[in-house]
Amino acid sequence: MRGEMDYYETLGVSRDATQEEIKRAYRRLARQYHPDVNPGDKQAEEKFKAINEAYEVLSDPEKRRAYDLFGRAGVRGGAAEPDFGFSGFGDIGDLFDLFFGTGGARTETSRAQRGNDLRVDVEVTLEEVALGTPKTVQYARFETCTRCGGNGAEPGENPVTCSTCRGSGRVRHSQHTLLGTISTVVTCPHCRGEGKVISRPCTQCRGEGRVRQMVERTLRVPLGVEDGTAVQFLGEGDAGRRGGEAGDLFVVFHVRPHERFERDGAHLRTRLTISFAQAALGAKVKVPGLSEDIELEIPPGTQPGSVFRVSGKGLPHPRQGRGDLLVQVNIHVPTHLNEVQRGLLRQFAAACGERFTDVPEEEKSFFEKFISGLKGEKG
Repeated sequence: MRGEMDYYETLGVSRDATQEEIKRAYRRLARQYHPDVNPGDKQAEEKFKAINEAYEVLSDPEKRRAYDLFGRAGVRGGAAEPDFGFSGFGDIGDLFDLFFGTGGARTETSRAQRGNDLRVDVEVTLEEVALGTPKTVQYARFETCTRCGGNGAEPGENPVTCSTCRGSGRVRHSQHTLLGTISTVVTCPHCRGEGKVISRPCTQCRGEGRVRQMVERTLRVPLGVEDGTAVQFLGEGDAGRRGGEAGDLFVVFHVRPHERFERDGAHLRTRLTISFAQAALGAKVKVPGLSEDIELEIPPGTQPGSVFRVSGKGLPHPRQGRGDLLVQVNIHVPTHLNEVQRGLLRQFAAACGERFTDVPEEEKSFFEKFISGLKGEKG
């Protein structure tokens, strides 16, 4: 999320803030920057837009999970554009709820909470992408406490209804103002919104109902997976609280660069160096593949930079079979020649009509000596 608006920072809350804390922060900022409170102030209007965008995402558990994993790009369709008139609040009761915290308050708090989604980054090789190799990953997650079974109380003890809020998880405060008596509903400070209290918390999880543990999972690398692809594994995230469902695990695959191959979707590109003789006369050569060598036929007269396509020797594709292997040919020019090689090349050059001034007399071909003799006679 580097370089873009941080929704948590916009609302001034931490990343592990509760929904109640997010709501309180939104109300406080909305009261401060609402256009009706700051008529004609463009900066306040822009701030209010940002506050609404952040609240729309963070107040929705599904959108918040996607945002935590992938930033704004993970929030499908982005946040809706806010409306700055009274119509944006539905009715006058919503407006009073914004400014005074009344209206629409829930009378009962849901005990069960879904576990958080988790993200694990895994580096894989191109060979593992081609073969779908099993991969073992380790990560930390919350698991249901085995001592208390997730209820947070010592064995034999049961949570009891909170006497302060009578199980609702909320308490109402009244405030006398010039407009009359205004009631505000807030999270119960005694049970922290749970509706129940524990007299003897579990000694293993300390009343949380969950313990953090390292887990190990073996998964198979998806065939042909692209770099940066995220794969969702249901129920492999944090355990839920108070019987809530577990979150999911998102594994993000990062494909390590290969020393011999460049990837182009499902196709692979590589380079092969052959000799001048192989390029001129043609040859059958071995091309190192990801899992085995591939035989490639070089036709006579192959030019430097020529590209040959070997069908079906690339990477697997979920819907299109396998890609191809593209081999670009380079010609090796020797830097050190012995006398035999040098003489043969000069004879080849002479046969092509090329002349060299530094050819020793003993290396000249019969044809060259004959021509030189004729020139001497004419002279």
